[in-house]
Amino acid sequence: MVDGKRQSGVVSPPDGGWGWVIVGCCFMMTVCTRAVTRCVSIFFVEFQGHFGADYSSTAWIHSLVDCTTMLCAPVGSLVGNRWSCRAAVMLGGLLSSCGLLISSFATSLELLYLSMGVLTGLGFALCYTPSIAMVGCYFHRRKALAYGLAMSGSGIGTFILAPAVQVLIELYSWRGALLILSAFVANLCVCGALLRPIKLREDEAEGEGEEGESVGEERLGIISSQDAELAIKLSKEEDSLLSWCFSSCFLSSKEYRFLLLPDFLGLAVSFLFLASGCSLPFVYMVPYALSVGVRHQQAAFLMSILGVIDIVGNITFGWLTDRRCLKPYRLACYVFSVGMEGLCCLFTPLLRSFPLLVPFAVLYGYFDGAYVALIPVVTSDLVGAPYLSSALGVVYFLHAIPYLISPPIGGWLVDVTGSYTPTFFLSGAAMLASSLVLATIIGIRHCRRRLAVIKDAKHQQLPLSLSNQSDCFIAFNKEVVSSSVAS
Repeated sequence: MVDGKRQSGVVSPPDGGWGWVIVGCCFMMTVCTRAVTRCVSIFFVEFQGHFGADYSSTAWIHSLVDCTTMLCAPVGSLVGNRWSCRAAVMLGGLLSSCGLLISSFATSLELLYLSMGVLTGLGFALCYTPSIAMVGCYFHRRKALAYGLAMSGSGIGTFILAPAVQVLIELYSWRGALLILSAFVANLCVCGALLRPIKLREDEAEGEGEEGESVGEERLGIISSQDAELAIKLSKEEDSLLSWCFSSCFLSSKEYRFLLLPDFLGLAVSFLFLASGCSLPFVYMVPYALSVGVRHQQAAFLMSILGVIDIVGNITFGWLTDRRCLKPYRLACYVFSVGMEGLCCLFTPLLRSFPLLVPFAVLYGYFDGAYVALIPVVTSDLVGAPYLSSALGVVYFLHAIPYLISPPIGGWLVDVTGSYTPTFFLSGAAMLASSLVLATIIGIRHCRRRLAVIKDAKHQQLPLSLSNQSDCFIAFNKEVVSSSVAS
């Protein structure tokens, strides 16, 4: 993640300076990856007309791009750790640009599956994780704000690119639009070239949460000493099966020892639930609005509202959780935002008109932007800066399969029941389960700290043990004897 061999200076996170250039590069990366992925669906009508395919066959292109990006996220972490983030992003920009270029000459849907779905998705994966991890290397005090600005590129890019891509298709056909998108995505190589390596000071890298520890480990995301000792102990067991598996996959057990932490395992389970439910409202909100009598223009406007408010959530929630009063409770804020999204989905079937769906779009968009900005923050708080790139690779890898299968499952529920209610209930239940898992972890950590404090207090109040009492008695006798002899 950091190219220590090329960087002689050892510094602490600057929280500014060149770090804002890194934020700008990450912002542009999210525009070129996540926003472009969302705009792939604009080509569906053109693909259907040209290749004579149905919607389900065409929709696999979008699913493959999204799934490959998340499924290969650990590959991006591996390349960034072995060489540098700069090399990973530049290579990813080249692959994704070539994928779109080849797609502009496609003669079948199968070729689009490979070129746009697999090759472009792999390029996006090489760019995504290293760029996000670099922001965590350059920021500590204002980390949440930096991530909020960087991740807002997805919403801003979608808001700008969606109408632009439609105009390009009308002017130059879908082949010409893909060719221009290929040149646009090639800017990822420029962003990668600007990712200047930085080597963090060891005390900053290993103890990023020292500020929280000084106030009694108020931050819920800090690794406990027991967990750290367990991870170090297990990482030294070179003959263990886990170490052998890591070595066989060309991975270093030191880079992935955070996988042995119970708190990270709980976080991983919560991400699985979250990924299973968060994409369904984006896919089915417009069809649901049309089914309850909302006009096409108004239904499309709901998506615009959601995208714009998503940007507001990215930036404002990141700024708020960097404040001194909320900084120790970032994980709790993340749980709150995911839980609110779940509640919004549960109440969606009751909203059967455009004026009622507007508040849903506002609330869901805001909290969606909030939790997206906090994912790398809470992950960094949990595992620390040295493991952030590897941890983000695992985190986004966990999103891959749910992203691939949850939209078809939601569509199957609509086909079977003839209603969108079960789909939105599934989405809300999955996100509430995600927040419940993390809330349980927070409760366990709180109880653990309370018991440790009580145990320490009782230990300080206990009388001297028998051995200590006997030692004191012997010392007292010696002192009496020596004083009597002197007299």
